[in-house]
Amino acid sequence: MVARVIATWFGCGYVPIAPGTAGSLAAIAIAFALHVYAGSGRVTFLILSGILLIPGIWAAGVVAREEGKKDPRLVVVDEVIGQLVTLAGASTLNWKSWLAAFLFFRILDIWKPPPVRQLERLPSGTGIVADDVMAGVYGALAIFVLDRLRFF
Repeated sequence: MVARVIATWFGCGYVPIAPGTAGSLAAIAIAFALHVYAGSGRVTFLILSGILLIPGIWAAGVVAREEGKKDPRLVVVDEVIGQLVTLAGASTLNWKSWLAAFLFFRILDIWKPPPVRQLERLPSGTGIVADDVMAGVYGALAIFVLDRLRFF
């Protein structure tokens, strides 16, 4: 029960169309609320992604076994973690950086440039989460560069 709640990120994984996008949007909503109401930024997003890492790997592995699939669509905690990692690349948070972080992460998560795709091959929950963390790192780097170029 707890594993399923974490893995589906409180039900976001049950969205019938694009559950991964729903997970990413949930992460954006949480990060946005933390930013607006608590003044949180990149450090908080990194800490939160780190806190979610171990339970996320565990929950993803449990649900994958229960579903009998290597990476079930309903597991979206990996998208939540990866999206938070991407957001950590931005020191400037405005509508352009929020949108860019969302788009970069989703594109990189779908495209899976090396070594993102290779990380999927890791066993169980580790493989489910590791590829999204790496896509998040790539996204964070892109956001960081654009931020330094004063795009935001």
